[in-house]
Amino acid sequence: MIREEGFEYFVKDGSPDRLGVTRQGRDVNFAVAVPDRKSCSLLLYRKGSKEVEASIPISAQTRFGDIRAIAIERFPMEKYEYNYRIDGEIVADPYAMSLAGRAAWGETPVGEPHCLCSFERFDWEEDRPLEIPYEKGVLYAAHVRGLTMHSTSRVRHKGTFKGVQEKIPYLRELGINQLKLMPVYEFAEKPLGKRILGFGEYQARAGEKLNCWGYGPGYYFAPKAAYAATDNPVREFKSLVKALHQNGIELILEFYFEERTNPNLIVDCIKYWVREYHIDGVHIVSGKTPLTILATEPMLSRVKIMSEGFPLDEIYAQGYKPAYRNLAEYHQGFEVTARRLLKGDEGQLCGFSEVSRKNPQRNGVINYICDHNGFTLADLVSYDEKHNEANGEDNADGNNYNYSWNCGEEGKSRSRRIGKLRLRQSRNALVMVFLSQGTPLLRGGDELGNSQQGNNNAYCQDNELGWVCWDNGKAGRELLSFTRKLIAFRKNHPIFTPPGELRIMDYLACGYPDLSYHGNRAWYGGFEHYNRHLGMMYAADYVAAQEGQEKGDDYFYVAYNLHWTPHEFALPTLPKNKKWYVALHTGREENDGFYEAGQEEILKEQKTVMVEERSIVVLVGK
Repeated sequence: MIREEGFEYFVKDGSPDRLGVTRQGRDVNFAVAVPDRKSCSLLLYRKGSKEVEASIPISAQTRFGDIRAIAIERFPMEKYEYNYRIDGEIVADPYAMSLAGRAAWGETPVGEPHCLCSFERFDWEEDRPLEIPYEKGVLYAAHVRGLTMHSTSRVRHKGTFKGVQEKIPYLRELGINQLKLMPVYEFAEKPLGKRILGFGEYQARAGEKLNCWGYGPGYYFAPKAAYAATDNPVREFKSLVKALHQNGIELILEFYFEERTNPNLIVDCIKYWVREYHIDGVHIVSGKTPLTILATEPMLSRVKIMSEGFPLDEIYAQGYKPAYRNLAEYHQGFEVTARRLLKGDEGQLCGFSEVSRKNPQRNGVINYICDHNGFTLADLVSYDEKHNEANGEDNADGNNYNYSWNCGEEGKSRSRRIGKLRLRQSRNALVMVFLSQGTPLLRGGDELGNSQQGNNNAYCQDNELGWVCWDNGKAGRELLSFTRKLIAFRKNHPIFTPPGELRIMDYLACGYPDLSYHGNRAWYGGFEHYNRHLGMMYAADYVAAQEGQEKGDDYFYVAYNLHWTPHEFALPTLPKNKKWYVALHTGREENDGFYEAGQEEILKEQKTVMVEERSIVVLVGK
């Protein structure tokens, strides 16, 4: 029995059904996993106090397997913090909903954190998951703090969930409908070079670099208090999700689980965030995760799950096609191939033709040319070598294989010629991503020309080097305008977003395959290893066939010339009364290289098109 200001709260056996703290009618239930024969007590603290107000033994008589559970009748949990004492050691609940004393970024307090829980009601206003199909998604990847900390971000609540929420109008105008955030749960910004298994083993000293990304041990159920502008990170994060959904934007969260993390905790964690926070999906960035269990969990059947790969033959019966593709392949295959072709490496055309059309029936595909682990887009076209000296590891950290090209000068350049070439190469990279099948991913800040000065591993750079700069001069504004138009172009032409993979066949007997390859000769791709140019034609009729529409899209011919010399492309003859027009040219400065719909430039020569070096031209046939 617990006494408080004349009140008495009775303790009884609890329910082992859900670990953590839950409400069971009017009672508060505490369930924790404790290895057999170890002593266990629940410790209760008044909010803000370090002193234990009550220590309640949880005897082995309440044990269900390794789970021990007690319930306290009508207990005012909102007034208390809690921990457990197991075999004399004070430990935090791995299922804690929130942590006390973690609001200051970069400070790792000594001692185990106190756990909080709140049963505060939140008005979701009939919020529901958006369930945007992978092929219709436009994914934007960001770090909560890094996205808005820079002085140029123009938000009031820098580095917080509220700061991200302030950027929703920008994301919507850009054309984004999926936001992916790096870990938002409680992790220790631990000093580098020191491994810790839990919080509180070390305290950061002034000047020590911190782990900003959160890939390490964490309290996976608790939103990070240091990312909250208010004293209620739970409510603030829910408000962010709700606001995103109201603007047609899904939220995907990254999770990194250490190798020895209990698989049951992983499954419980993902289900909790889906149930409690209405998130739309997760990106698992660690190995040893029970992907088969997650993929076959009925509660998660319409929740997006992204990972490097899935054992699909274990998950689905042979020939089975899921009603909703919730799994997605997220790996470097597209990135490496596209980067090598962009810089002009030989032998990349076959690989690019494969990854650019990949869109299987059983899973989605995430395509990117830049992610947080590597060069930004601006650095990809400005540096041949990584420059991670600021990380304090003698430039030994980070990937040595970046497949980048500096366009003739390492780092910043005053050359107008080099500046124009870098802008063109950036445009080429974006076209390669956004005109491929699958889901295009844009690294946050790449559309602005954001640079990390050649640092390809800015995990410890909580400063202007690691933050997104929102003002990168004329070149940045031009690239932003181009990106916005490119995203709109993709959305306006469903031939680039079909629900299934294009088959390179004329299965409609309309005289044209859905996708075909061309080069110096029409209908011959020219995939020889020494070539760096390739034409892809998309036939209009197949959009109607795949999506059940009466009217198809226009015909499109995308001429990729990543060679350092101009090339002439042969053009197939269009159906009667149709002509080829230029819709986009990455090498032209006027109107960002785009031609407004209805104002495209007709090709004078309908049999061929000359594409200058390191340029991509998109033709529309109508």
